[in-house]
Amino acid sequence: MTERAPEIDQLLQSLTFGDDPFGTFIERSTSAGLPPIQVSAVFGQFLQLMARLTHADVVLEVGTLGGYSAAWLASGLAQGGRVISFEIDPHHAEVARENLVSVSLDDHVDVRVGAAMDNLPACHDDANVAGRVDVAFIDADKKSNPAYLDSIVPLCRPGAIVIVDNVVRGGAVLDSDSDDPNTTGTRDVLAMLGAHPRLTATALQTVGTKGHDGFAFAFVQ
Repeated sequence: MTERAPEIDQLLQSLTFGDDPFGTFIERSTSAGLPPIQVSAVFGQFLQLMARLTHADVVLEVGTLGGYSAAWLASGLAQGGRVISFEIDPHHAEVARENLVSVSLDDHVDVRVGAAMDNLPACHDDANVAGRVDVAFIDADKKSNPAYLDSIVPLCRPGAIVIVDNVVRGGAVLDSDSDDPNTTGTRDVLAMLGAHPRLTATALQTVGTKGHDGFAFAFVQ
């Protein structure tokens, strides 16, 4: 039945929330040469709900791409809230900003260009961010996931949520002997989530438009 997973995603979307308000992002991003690796619409709606449930005022995102997931997160912000999104590729960031302008969310998403690990120290020094992050979404190079998590958790308030995407990787996560840095980074971040004294975590497999994958989900104490 997995070959019908995209069709099922479409059905779930149509029955639970209908049209994708940010579908044009995907068209523009594809035309601009960005890889088609953004989250699915049903997962985007999940991100929006996480922002709403936490009454998010500050959201951190690692990996902007074309701004699709940032838009979903921004659409769930509390009034006056903002998403800080890190993107290493200047072209991707430019496309993301254009996409966000098209739906009037550019004032709510701060796209910062450069490696996240180079940009995150500024968040630790910012009183409006440090200890105030409500939702963190990690969806960039998987080899760096442990470093991202290590830097982001101290920025989170108690009660915040951390989401790490693509933790199953079609089953590659099972390979404990892998020398693929994306696989080892994924296994390491899962272990960190389980051992971290401030986190209560789980991880779920998903099968859908994006194939066989999954995400980790943690509550910050």
